[in-house]
Amino acid sequence: MRLLALAISVSAVTLATACGANEQDQVRPGDPVETRPADGANQQPAFAGQTRAPAVRTGTALVHSVVASGLEEPWGLALLPDGRWLVTERPGRLRIITADGAVGEPITGLPAVDPRGQGGLLDVVVGPTFGQDRMIYWSYAEPREGGNATSVARGRLSDDGTRVEATEVIFRATPTYDGAAHFGSSLAFDPAGHLFITLGDRSDSPMRPQAQDLGSHMGKTIRINADGSVPSDNPFIGRAGALPEIWSLGHRNVQGVAIAGNGDVWTVEHGTRGGDEINLDQAGKNYGWPDVTYGIEYRGTPINAGLTAGEGTEQPTYYWDPSIAPGGMALYDGAMFPGWRGNLLVAALRDKHIARLVLEGNRVVGEERLLTDLGERVRDVAVGPDGAVWVITDEPNGKLVRLAAR
Repeated sequence: MRLLALAISVSAVTLATACGANEQDQVRPGDPVETRPADGANQQPAFAGQTRAPAVRTGTALVHSVVASGLEEPWGLALLPDGRWLVTERPGRLRIITADGAVGEPITGLPAVDPRGQGGLLDVVVGPTFGQDRMIYWSYAEPREGGNATSVARGRLSDDGTRVEATEVIFRATPTYDGAAHFGSSLAFDPAGHLFITLGDRSDSPMRPQAQDLGSHMGKTIRINADGSVPSDNPFIGRAGALPEIWSLGHRNVQGVAIAGNGDVWTVEHGTRGGDEINLDQAGKNYGWPDVTYGIEYRGTPINAGLTAGEGTEQPTYYWDPSIAPGGMALYDGAMFPGWRGNLLVAALRDKHIARLVLEGNRVVGEERLLTDLGERVRDVAVGPDGAVWVITDEPNGKLVRLAAR
C-alpha cells in the first residue's frame, strides 16, 4: 500500500500580507498583476478590463498548510456534508480524506477509466439530495471501442464510505475518438438540481470544428437532469440535427465550472498560447472556438487569421494572455473572508497559483494571485465549511492544501 503522509506544517508556510513574496508585491496599485508580454501581441481586448485587470490585495494575512500528500495526480475535489473531502486521482482512484489529513483506501465500485494523457478519473461532485440518497457523481475518460470519450456516472456512496453501489452511467459524450487530450470534465449542480458537464474539443486539429457542430458533444457545455434525462427547457430541444443535452457551444477545453445562487453559470477554459477564458455561460450561446479566439497556436502562428470577434459569437468576460492554464473554479461564499464573497477563485496549473477575480456585475474589476509560494500546479479549488480555501495539486506527489486567515 502506498504511504500517504499527513504533513500539516504551518510555521514553514506562513505568509505575509496576502500571499507571501511574489510578483504581485512589485505591482503598483491599479497596475495589472500580469506584466509579461502577450503572446497575441497584435490582439486588442473588446472592452476595457477584459484582460489584465488591476491588481488587488487581501489585507488579511494568510497561511497555508499541507493537510495530506502522496496523492497521484489528484483531479477533482468535493466536500461531503460531514466535512470530509472526496478526492479523485487520475489513474482511477477515489478516496475520502478527513479535514485533519487521514487518507482512506480507494473506494471500490467505480468503472474502468482510460488514464492516457489527460484522461482518467476526473471530477467528482456530491449530489444535491445526498442527505437522502447518498448519491455522488463523477466524470471520467471512458475506454470505448475505437478510442475513448468523457462519460459521467453516479452511484450511492456506502454508509461506511468504502464503496459505490448501484453505479450507472448517465451521460456519454459522442463521438468516440482515439485521443488523449481535452476531455473537459468539470461538474456542477445548479440550484434547481440540473447537472452541468463541461467538455473539451479533443485537441487535435481534425476535431476542432466539432466545437461548432450541434450534432457533436465536443467543445460543449451540457445540461442534464440528475438521472441523465434532458430538461425540457434546454435551448436546442427540437432543433434538427442538434443534440438536446447541449447548453452552449464553441468551447476549447473547459475544466472549471461554478454556479451562483441565482443560477448564473461561470466556466473557465484553456486557450492555446494565450486565450484562457472566463465565460458567463448562457443557454444557447456560441463562445466562438475555433472560429474566434484570443491567443495564438502553440507553434506561434495565428488561429483563423487571428480573429478575436465574429457575428453570432460571445466575447469572454475575461481572458489571460499569456496563459495561466486554468483548472477548477469556485465562487467564494464563505465567512472567513467577507471581502471575497462573490469572487471567482480559479486554479492555475501552469502558473501555480489561485487567481482571485473580483466581479462587479458580470465584469472582472480586480485580480489577485494567491498561494504562489506553494510552487505546485493547482488543479482544483473549493471552499470549506468555515470559509477556508482548499486546493489539490496536480503532481505525482499531489497534495491537499488548506489556505486560511492567520
